[in-house]
Amino acid sequence: MSESDQDRIGRLRQKIARLPKGPGVYLMKDRQGVVLYVGKAADLRSRVASYFQDPADLLASRGPRIAHMVALVDDIDFLECETEVDALLRENRLIKDIQPAYNERQKDDKSFPYIEITTSDDFPAVYVTRKPRPRGSKLYGPLLNPAGAREAVNALQKVFKFRTCELEIRADDPKRRFFRPCLLHAIDQCSAPCADLISREAYAADIRRLRKLLSSKRSVLLRQLQREMEQAAAAQRYEDAAVIRDRIRAIQSLSLSGQVEQDVQPEVFFVDPAAGLARLQTLLDLPAQPRILEGLDIATLHGEASVGSLVCFIDGKPFKSGYRRFRIKSVGGVDDYAMIREVIARRYRYAAIAEELYPDIILIDGGLGQLHAALEAFDRMQAAIEVEGGRAVKPAMVVSLAKRQELIYVQARSRPLKLPRNDPGLCLLQRIRDEAHRFGQHYHHILRQKRAFDEDVAAGRRPPSTRRSAGGSDAGRKASRRRAKGAPGVEEDLSQLSSDEPGSG
Repeated sequence: MSESDQDRIGRLRQKIARLPKGPGVYLMKDRQGVVLYVGKAADLRSRVASYFQDPADLLASRGPRIAHMVALVDDIDFLECETEVDALLRENRLIKDIQPAYNERQKDDKSFPYIEITTSDDFPAVYVTRKPRPRGSKLYGPLLNPAGAREAVNALQKVFKFRTCELEIRADDPKRRFFRPCLLHAIDQCSAPCADLISREAYAADIRRLRKLLSSKRSVLLRQLQREMEQAAAAQRYEDAAVIRDRIRAIQSLSLSGQVEQDVQPEVFFVDPAAGLARLQTLLDLPAQPRILEGLDIATLHGEASVGSLVCFIDGKPFKSGYRRFRIKSVGGVDDYAMIREVIARRYRYAAIAEELYPDIILIDGGLGQLHAALEAFDRMQAAIEVEGGRAVKPAMVVSLAKRQELIYVQARSRPLKLPRNDPGLCLLQRIRDEAHRFGQHYHHILRQKRAFDEDVAAGRRPPSTRRSAGGSDAGRKASRRRAKGAPGVEEDLSQLSSDEPGSG
């Protein structure tokens, strides 16, 4: 017997009542766990609750498409974020990766732009661009308001008089003094380094002040513009006051931006895997270019349904047959270090006795503590084998990659490596780390769904029917046919999950 719509909505409203009141991203899912819609909210509880109002009101306020989607929603997941800006960037990333059926916007390949300062040039230029240079530039962003960013750069150019052209200007070029500057110099908006009208040192000082302003909250400049606007309005120069007002709004829009290191847009910073492998050989002092890299991550929620994931990359590309996932057996509560030691002991026990090969690089998701936990696990395996009279084998290279600052901790090195955000070696490690995280979270969510299903059965609540409703997926029809033939359904499939099993990603 299927769950009625009234019971389904009641169950969802109970879950919504437990959602946090802060910013975040929510995911609407159907009965098969397929994500139907991804959205962001400044207040998760209030925003999600608005979808489950009276059906007539929902149809009038959101339209038939969203009303139809809500009729299919069977579960709601969420991700908390620190700010609304973080939520918008996370929403954009999830929509591009998942491509939910009921999201209409942000499903294209368009990325958020950056403000780029070409620091490798003798006279740096300033651009608003969606395709920054692979190296030799300083980036600010990603910027969530592209039009506001362009207006802000235009307003800042009136103050710092930097160039926005794409000319190649060299300080040692004697022919510059014969060059005729463009109109921007005539209207006092560019200092014209192209025509040798400003020294390299003076221009560099202007760029330093610009970078300091972009890295700050810009409060001093905004207060100055506010005073100029008020003075213009008091003098009844309303057109001038309106222009200054627009500049203030444009500069304020720069606060709606993420961080280059944290809010990475992979489609913008694509790196050839071969370049990443060559870079890692140099960084880690390896005797040969690495071929096989494995990444390890732990996924847990308050110590419940804890799992470990391991992904394998060969020649910089995912090797799905080498993926493994581990249900944590010996660790209770929240102890990432102990979980890492358990997964390493289970994954590499045969490599330690030379019955199989270690990968060239083992990457641990985490900081210095996670790296020490991994190395301790290898030392324990070595000691146990030597006690038994055998000869242990140690891995060639173990590293960890910490989030936020993206520091690379390397075994036997006292200081971490801090690389530029577009370094090919860092980009390859980030891709492996993120894939291990994705794979681990997927298995973690499966175990949580199984636990919720078991609790429903223990409480006497019937599981939801897999019969296809309007707009349902083919997976629902296939599950129904399996039950009709006596084949295992979703509850049997979930119960058969093994503790150490390969995955296809």
